[in-house]
Amino acid sequence: MRRRPWPTLLILFALAGPAAAEAPLATQLAAAAPAADPQVITLATRAAECARRKGLLEGFRHLAVIDYSRPSTEPRLWVFDVERRRLVFQELVAHGRNTGEKAAERFSNVEGSKMSSLGLFQTTETYYGSNGYSLRMRGLDAGFNDNALARAIVMHGAPYVSEAIAERLGRLGRSWGCPAVRQEVARTVIDTLKGGALLFAYFPDRKWLKESPMLQCGDAAPGRVAVAQPAGSTQG
Repeated sequence: MRRRPWPTLLILFALAGPAAAEAPLATQLAAAAPAADPQVITLATRAAECARRKGLLEGFRHLAVIDYSRPSTEPRLWVFDVERRRLVFQELVAHGRNTGEKAAERFSNVEGSKMSSLGLFQTTETYYGSNGYSLRMRGLDAGFNDNALARAIVMHGAPYVSEAIAERLGRLGRSWGCPAVRQEVARTVIDTLKGGALLFAYFPDRKWLKESPMLQCGDAAPGRVAVAQPAGSTQG
């Protein structure tokens, strides 16, 4: 009997249904976070797979998704344990001062813009800075967020991120472009994401959706993202 080539076997396995193959990663993550937009999660997993195909990463354990199309008064940050297909955090997150008031409107990759950036990031090391315990991020979307390290676009805790502030001001306070989170959860969220996790920042920006290198891998399959064991982390 002639043996089928491996690619054909994998295709048949994938088409055999849930009894023979896992549901796509995006479907599983969307089920774990029903408050999130499943289309945004699909884009996030597609971008992650694209980055892997381009050789920018091998695998990862955690994926954070920010949906900047939602107002800052709503939880719009989701952190997933990709290996276990479960939601770890659902949180408020701030956007940049010049990105908008309650709602995000504008994004930039330019130093000094005080705007948030879109696209796929990979976390690096932690450090203590003017905003306390913080997490550096490397932008993987050339032309859209690849100045993140130079701009010091990092995740950190901030006193202007809280439900009380949102209720009093009608919006969260704003950063200089950083995805700032509540001080009460900042260390735990940062420790979960440090050392090679991915963060995907979304907004329905036509230029980014059309030109993002991380969304242009053709037939990238969002259900085939490589998952790594917890990476060793460093602290700076």
